[in-house]
Amino acid sequence: MTDTPNPTIPSDPDADSGADVVAHASAAVGAAVQPAARAARPDVFPVLEKLAALYPALFGAVFLPLKRGIFQDLLEAQPAVFQRDALKAALSLHTRSTRYLTAVASGQQRHDLQALAVEAMAPEHVHHALLEVFRRRQARTKEDLRPKLRSRMLQAFEASGLSREAYTELVRSRDEEVNALLDEALAQASERVARGEALLRAFEASGQTVEAFADMYGLDPQAARRTLDQARRPKATVAA
Repeated sequence: MTDTPNPTIPSDPDADSGADVVAHASAAVGAAVQPAARAARPDVFPVLEKLAALYPALFGAVFLPLKRGIFQDLLEAQPAVFQRDALKAALSLHTRSTRYLTAVASGQQRHDLQALAVEAMAPEHVHHALLEVFRRRQARTKEDLRPKLRSRMLQAFEASGLSREAYTELVRSRDEEVNALLDEALAQASERVARGEALLRAFEASGQTVEAFADMYGLDPQAARRTLDQARRPKATVAA
């Protein structure tokens, strides 16, 4: 575990409301890398090693997002193995690591001790993780990573299944730079929807198969099918 915990990042996945998460993330974006505020406690790393040994699917080579309440689950499952304060410190370090935040930013579901997906990741937690991973990576490169962040914001919004208004209410913050990127991503999403709806209308009017329609417009058949399927979803929702 090489990542240093950042004191602005909430360490307990159970503790923060959506507003708190966005506030922490917004304060972090664009900030310079700060020196470690404090060293990890000396008993933390043996606990992390024990977690990886007992639950390799969660804490091993690949990290998975943890369900809310995992701290209590671990204490109950391994009462003779983990001491409360040491486990809390270890989970704090683990959930602040870039590897863990990257897993959260991917939008994966939260997992229990059996590594089973049991809970959807809240959109605001995905957004927060995206911003923090971006902040850390931007501090290590001269490349402008904002276009990549905007693209990931777009993906996260589309994956959320929420309306633009509902999503914005969850993730908008006081950071105007972040809000500007968010607005650009949401505008791109609206443009995609409009293009998809136009393509769907043309397809339905053509009377052609997807393959023939794609050939008419010089489109990849698989890409055309995906776009048409995505365009149908809002229609189905409205009709329902």
